[in-house]
Amino acid sequence: MIDVPEELRMPKPGPRLRLADVAERAGVSLATASRVLSGRGGVSEELAGRVRQVSHELGYVANPYARTLAGGTSPTVGLIVHQVDDPYFSEIAGGVIEVAAEKGLLVQISHSGRDPDYELRQLRHLIAQRVGIILIAGSGYDDPRVEAEARTELSAFQSLGGRVAVIGRHTLGVDAVLPDNEAGGRAVTAHLLELGHRRIAVAAGTPGLTTVTDRLAGVSSALRQHGLSLDDLPVVHSDFTRDGGRVTAEQILGDHPETTAIIALNDAMAIGVLSVLRAHRIPVPERMSVVGFDDVSVAADLAPSLTTIRLPMTDMGRMALTLALRPPSTRPRRRSTGHTLVVRDSSGPAPRLSASRP
Repeated sequence: MIDVPEELRMPKPGPRLRLADVAERAGVSLATASRVLSGRGGVSEELAGRVRQVSHELGYVANPYARTLAGGTSPTVGLIVHQVDDPYFSEIAGGVIEVAAEKGLLVQISHSGRDPDYELRQLRHLIAQRVGIILIAGSGYDDPRVEAEARTELSAFQSLGGRVAVIGRHTLGVDAVLPDNEAGGRAVTAHLLELGHRRIAVAAGTPGLTTVTDRLAGVSSALRQHGLSLDDLPVVHSDFTRDGGRVTAEQILGDHPETTAIIALNDAMAIGVLSVLRAHRIPVPERMSVVGFDDVSVAADLAPSLTTIRLPMTDMGRMALTLALRPPSTRPRRRSTGHTLVVRDSSGPAPRLSASRP
């Protein structure tokens, strides 16, 4: 365990009212309540008076520790990931932990399961636990209404001195590390097209995730450059997991037996696809090529080894915490990750299929 200096230690939090309770009772937004109780301007005296009155009646005590966080001196970093057992997120967490250890910080990891409502509960829990820094890793959601509450909570947290950075999120209005999803999708699709594949299927993750949308946009871009359209390809959605990959592979084999290549939109799904092909004794890549996305640590050790897009996951974790520790900026900062196409044994030239053979 890291020995945290005495001046950085916080008292254990006890049961207390949340700022959200004051905002709800006063009939104002969380951001407005935060501005009033932190002594900042920009709120009419009428509203400010109502917030202060409600705060007094409820016995709400503003968190005095959050305002001491400037300079990254909090001993705790709260990290929310979509799936704690996914190598993508474990490698990101490893990068966060490396920087935290260098700075004498502790890391508390929460799991959202790609459920925005549960993610919001985890976010509020971390704020109630008085963490100094919050990091969120994982895809955002296409519907901006889904993320509106999280954006409000993070804004209020920052207004009290908390630090925030995210990985793979577009619309939360905070510092962000953005994986090279669209360009990576374009690169891995171009690789298959250059190998002669035209009967391509996509094992896609859950609809509504911005990561899925962005990677599909890259796939579509590469297809257009070859006179093809994503609308003409089977795109099968399931969970962004190994089991989801198995489900999509079975559906592709059943409904589209002429397929010669499968693009899995993350490596976890690609591993599930490979397991189904192995169970059906379909040789890879001789009969079916498979490509993934992320280049998790086990990708090179699979049989066959997986062709995929490499994202620097550990560096992404380091970048996110480093951003959060920097002095606040007037505008959210963006950091792109870049990508690398890693060609391994799971992709090869398109086979010649006879008219009678699927």
